Amino acid sequence: MSFTSFITKLFGNKSTRDLKEIEPIVKQIEALEPEVKKLTIDQLRDRISDIRADIRNAVAPQKEENDRLKIEVEELPFDERQPVWDKIDRNEKIMLDTIEDKLNGHLPMVFAVVRETAARFAANETIVVKATELDRELAAQGKDFVSIDGENAIWKNHWMAGGNEIKWDMVHYRVQLIGGIVLHQGKIAEMATGEGKTLVATLPVFLRSLSGRGVHVVTVNDYLSKRDSEWMGPLYMFHGSTVDCIDKHQPNTPQRRAAYECDITFGTNNEFGFDYLRDNMAMTPGDMVQRKHYYAIVDEVDSVLIDDARTPLIISGPVPKGDDQLFDQYRANVEKVYEAQRRLVTKILAEAKTKIASEDKEVRKEGALLLFRAFKGLPKNGALIKFLSQDGMKNLMLETEAYYLQDNQREMPVVTDPLYFVIDEKNRSVELTDKGIDELTGKSDDPQFFVLPDIAALLSESETIADQVERARRKDELMQDYAVKAERVHTVTQLLKAYTLFEKDVEYVIDEGKIKIVDEQTGRIMEGRRYSDGLHQAIEAKEHVKVEAATQTFATITLQNYFRMYHKLAGMTGTAETEAGELWDIYKLDVVTIPTNRPVARIDMDDRVYKTKKEKYAAVIDEIQDMVSKGRPVLVGTTSVEISELLSRMLTMRHIPHNVLNAKLHQKEAEIVAHAGKQGMVTIATNMAGRGTDIKLSPEVKAAGGLAIIGTERHESRRVDRQLRGRSGRQGDPGSSVFYVSFEDQLMRLFATDRVMKMLDTLGLQEGERIESRMVTNAIGNAQKRVEENNFGIRKRLLEYDDVMNKQRTYIYNRRHHALLGERIGIDIANMMWDIIENMVNNTYPAAYQDLTMDLFRTLTIEVPFTQEEFKNMSKEDAVEKIHEAANEAFSRKRDRIIEVAMPVVTDCVENRGFKGRIAVPMTDGKRFFNLVVDIDEAYRTGCKSIVKEWHKAVLLVTIDELWKEHLRELDQLRQSVQNASYEQKDPLVIYKVESFHLFEAMLNQLNIKAMSTLMRGQIYVQQAPPQEPARAQVPSGEEENAVEQPAQPQPSSRPAPELKRAAPERREDYSKYQASRENLPGEAAQRAAAQGAGRSQQPTQPVKAGPRINRNDPCPCGSGKKYKNCHGRGL
Repeated sequence: MSFTSFITKLFGNKSTRDLKEIEPIVKQIEALEPEVKKLTIDQLRDRISDIRADIRNAVAPQKEENDRLKIEVEELPFDERQPVWDKIDRNEKIMLDTIEDKLNGHLPMVFAVVRETAARFAANETIVVKATELDRELAAQGKDFVSIDGENAIWKNHWMAGGNEIKWDMVHYRVQLIGGIVLHQGKIAEMATGEGKTLVATLPVFLRSLSGRGVHVVTVNDYLSKRDSEWMGPLYMFHGSTVDCIDKHQPNTPQRRAAYECDITFGTNNEFGFDYLRDNMAMTPGDMVQRKHYYAIVDEVDSVLIDDARTPLIISGPVPKGDDQLFDQYRANVEKVYEAQRRLVTKILAEAKTKIASEDKEVRKEGALLLFRAFKGLPKNGALIKFLSQDGMKNLMLETEAYYLQDNQREMPVVTDPLYFVIDEKNRSVELTDKGIDELTGKSDDPQFFVLPDIAALLSESETIADQVERARRKDELMQDYAVKAERVHTVTQLLKAYTLFEKDVEYVIDEGKIKIVDEQTGRIMEGRRYSDGLHQAIEAKEHVKVEAATQTFATITLQNYFRMYHKLAGMTGTAETEAGELWDIYKLDVVTIPTNRPVARIDMDDRVYKTKKEKYAAVIDEIQDMVSKGRPVLVGTTSVEISELLSRMLTMRHIPHNVLNAKLHQKEAEIVAHAGKQGMVTIATNMAGRGTDIKLSPEVKAAGGLAIIGTERHESRRVDRQLRGRSGRQGDPGSSVFYVSFEDQLMRLFATDRVMKMLDTLGLQEGERIESRMVTNAIGNAQKRVEENNFGIRKRLLEYDDVMNKQRTYIYNRRHHALLGERIGIDIANMMWDIIENMVNNTYPAAYQDLTMDLFRTLTIEVPFTQEEFKNMSKEDAVEKIHEAANEAFSRKRDRIIEVAMPVVTDCVENRGFKGRIAVPMTDGKRFFNLVVDIDEAYRTGCKSIVKEWHKAVLLVTIDELWKEHLRELDQLRQSVQNASYEQKDPLVIYKVESFHLFEAMLNQLNIKAMSTLMRGQIYVQQAPPQEPARAQVPSGEEENAVEQPAQPQPSSRPAPELKRAAPERREDYSKYQASRENLPGEAAQRAAAQGAGRSQQPTQPVKAGPRINRNDPCPCGSGKKYKNCHGRGL
């Protein structure tokens, strides 16, 4: 027995220790079972109502105090507000801690009640209870699972979910109670396929919903989010928790906001993230939809937090001349170079084959060089891949590669110079050679047309020009030329990548004239995602489809940083153990393996390895035919659309009926998966197709051996292979899984070691012969580990870059939030004023008195409150204090002047003209025109202080948005430019951190100056014209609630008014001009995480299914006895 085995036996493994910790809680739940079984159904509901009231009453004192403090703080001077806000923050923390304690205490009873409720729904067609207000509301909405009969509500145990009628037949197993506890604790529950993860979630989701703070259930696609909200929703609603799904409603609508106000909200990870970004672009509080991030359960947590973690969420918008791109212009040039290389590699390979076959050692050596050159030229060339699979060839090439890589690649030009370009397939990079540049340039007059100049040397030369004006002109010319050539070279490089590294029907498909990326993990089309850094436009040019316009990032966040905002995060999946280290490092999420309800009966066989793909696919077809003859259903997992279509053609030739599920046929997924368990059914699908839906087997199929899983290629990630295996063997069902591998597969080509290749040569395999060797299986596992480590490095690097931005984003979004809601805005303005003055004094003390005078007048419109002599003799601190005092007085005078001008007009409108609702107040700083939309009653009640507050909010919002957008653009450019630091043996990340901090500091300083300058010059726009009625904000009749405020137009005056720019922060933001997208980061672009988001494809509008029609004069279905038009149909 090894030492590790001895320690495990002595102390138990992690899984055993985790379960031992949870066992006492499970026993408490089970001990309550006799008690809850005795309760009537109404008593069960009452028990939950009492617990909900207990939790909310426990935090009522702090909540009431915070509500009071938020009103009182507005009356305090700026310098006395911070302690009050600190008290509010402390109360918030106390409330969270109190809720946590209460939930832990009530957990056994709540879990027992939910379990018992599930049992009663399973045992009864209908359940009659005393009707609550929510019951009546649900019936009035036409929900099919509840109806009202007088004072009673009748709940059914069957309803529509995901387009199908389901009948509730589930009761929580003991292991599902364990899973529920793990999720409540904020951990990841790893549960095997078919163990009922969806039902497990009902326990912690419902418990957490009792807090009233909002629970988010996150799924991987909108089908699952809608289905699960409809499937599990009635169980939650029966006990008074409200439920909705954000994917059923359009972004930034009252309906989506109402969905977030529910106790339980379902949705996809993308939409939760995009709503957060949209909220931080909102121009009024009414545009915001999300609440604070309290608790989230992420379904298929590995897919969301790991697979999707390399693709940041991006909101982008158009840029000037965004469609002025060079991809179509240079496509022909690149195509010419690519074709020249293809012909050259074909010629080189033919020569290599001849020389390698020679008996002469030197000639063979030349042949090996040619073989390696062909590999560096086009590694994906089909003839080359086939030749490398022959005995000894891969090993010969690896030995040659090792020779030319030694001595820091000193001899590598011997290999690469005859080529037009060099490809590094592992790092997904392409580099033009001098020969390639000459071919690209063609007959152009400028041989340097596609060559970047040495800008540092040229700028240094320009310093020798004596004339200052001429020197400046020369520098401008050099920089302009460099910028133009940099864009040209970048375009050509991306086009080369598109032609050499990205294959149609493998990495992407063409659908409705658009390039759509295929997810390598799932095989599904990733709607709305685009490759970054111009690569997507390059592929569009290559495939002769419309090249979309370039866009600029307006808001971006990684999923890692979005989910880390939650007070508590949990997740569930069938495969997380292999990524447990990463989940802990990044999210501090512990993985707990939950035992299966019944032992797994699936047989997982060793890999079957072949020399070539041709032999492998022939063996796969033979295996499928054998399984079908035994009456077993077969699920064939592929890694690409191309392979699934190839296998489909081969099966058709053998006359074997089958279904195909891939990125091109994803609309039929649910239907195809539903039939995948039928006797003799063959389903070809990408690795994770059907995830989230069970493949159910008939008794005949179980007797024949269950579902057979056949993997046609090992994936880069062991976890994805486990997911494919997990489609079979649910709930103790029989089944089997096996993977077929060839040495031509991508994983083996890129990562198999020379030791494995030597072993292959030693075996001397005949055509069609199969290898079954533990060493080969281990080699595949080791290759997968290396890829996983590499991918983890990419994700971690992306997070390290985003963490730099995250601190800046959190700071800016907090300030923006204060401005939007008007909270803490006074403290922010006071701090801005202090920072500006402190910077000015630091920059001018003690000698530059004139500069200080000019700075103060330009920014704060005040004079220096002391003489030049006094300035020299006082300390910096005294100078700052005196200026701050003068600035505060000036700021107060400005506020009082606005009130003085506005108050008579507001008083006249309210007292004499009977104005109600909202009015538009025109404001200006002399340069720009702002329309403030204010409630006239509030303005009258507060003595026009609300107008001043709206003015402060408008200025800060507009200024923050302008400068943050520009800052994101600068960070994009910085992130790309720092990559060159690696050539100077410097860490690009360190430089990025330092430089981004300087940029952020400069941006904050500019923000303070710009905002304060506008505020100190602000005044109500008054024209010398005959008195007019103040402009009312136009509100369409009957739509006061959600009206869009119209800005007032300045009236013509008797003298010309100054030309004013419009800035209308009071308008509801029009999000149609923005694009929500997932940036896909291939290869080294992932490490740069260059945020250049792109367009999200418009989803086709889904038909709305009509429910039973209720006429206006019919009795209301809520059971009140009133007519529908006078009850829940009022206003419809």
